[in-house]
Amino acid sequence: MFKWEQAFATRASRMKASEIRELLKLLERPDIISFAGGIPDPALFPKEAFSAAYADVLSGDSAAAGLQYSVSEGYKPLRDWLAGEMGKIGIACTAENVFIVSGSQQGLDYLGKLFLSPKDTALVTWPTYLGALQAFNAYEPTYDRLNLSGNRTPDAYRATAAEAGGRVKFAYLSADFANPTGETVDRAGRERLLDLAEELEIPVIEDAAYQSLRYDGEAIPPILALEIARKGSIDAARTIYCGSFSKTLAPGLRVGYIVAAAPVIRKLVLMKQAADLHSSTINQMAIAHVAERGFDAQVAKIKAAYSARRNAMLAALQKYMPEGVTWTKPEGGMFVWVTLPAGMDGAKLLARSIETEKVAFVPGQAFHADGSGANTLRLSFSCADDATIEEGISRLGRLLASERLAA
Repeated sequence: MFKWEQAFATRASRMKASEIRELLKLLERPDIISFAGGIPDPALFPKEAFSAAYADVLSGDSAAAGLQYSVSEGYKPLRDWLAGEMGKIGIACTAENVFIVSGSQQGLDYLGKLFLSPKDTALVTWPTYLGALQAFNAYEPTYDRLNLSGNRTPDAYRATAAEAGGRVKFAYLSADFANPTGETVDRAGRERLLDLAEELEIPVIEDAAYQSLRYDGEAIPPILALEIARKGSIDAARTIYCGSFSKTLAPGLRVGYIVAAAPVIRKLVLMKQAADLHSSTINQMAIAHVAERGFDAQVAKIKAAYSARRNAMLAALQKYMPEGVTWTKPEGGMFVWVTLPAGMDGAKLLARSIETEKVAFVPGQAFHADGSGANTLRLSFSCADDATIEEGISRLGRLLASERLAA
């Protein structure tokens, strides 16, 4: 039998299965209450709007364009609309600064490919988005902890990167309602990050997948907006903003976008041409149709639903969690991050939970680049109604109480 492992590139050893993708299979089991998948509720998709959009795109002269090859940068009317939306949140730009990708995950892959050489260092939060680690891993980096409340100096980051055999190449984070923690970086932390990036002379990759999903509290300007205010224009900025329609309109269409300085966009276009030529034309046209006619109304609808579910989960955690368990209180997004007493293992707890209580969640260790965080877990409230949340959290609390007694 041919030994495939010997034929694979060295980067293939860094490719690992996503625990979340595997856990999504549990959604097919009717006996499982799942807080695992960080996915939108399909009941909230704007199905009628997309039905009308595709009918419109496939009628008349637009049908030929929708079914044809297109430019690598992306559908111009969608990029124009996005440039207008960016302006509303302080990111003054034109369509030339907007690049369409096949889901924001592709954008992270492209950025990893663009910046990382083997042994280079990526600064990431502890924990961080698992999909980002998967995207970056293929380019064989090392990771260092991005801690915006600590006192590490730029020289300390440089020294650690040099010991690993490379340079610090970028800082990556989700500043609003991060996956997995649900936490938000305050304005001072964003400003400190820009200061650090300036001193290290590195880009900042701002993952804004959940930015639209704020339920309470005051909105904080995106990191890119803060930098534009400092520098005067997007083309003078080092921050790269990654957005997505997956959490607001529909993930199945795989339409995301990157907003950045023109030199970055030009390189990304070349990568797109080599990879898949362009993202689906008809899907981009449908997204543009729906966004132009009802984006704000759709966002308002899902925010009302998810906000209520977040409140239900926080209330249930307060009611059922035993002493020693703590959790975040997110102002938006889809996630609550739970920290268990020291010594508990989220992966082992999941196995027992599936077996005895029929409740699924994501163990937190996979979100840590160094493999730490065994005593953490992520809960998603986006696809569960209030009664299901109440029942699932009560079961989980019962299991944790029994585990503590057994210990």
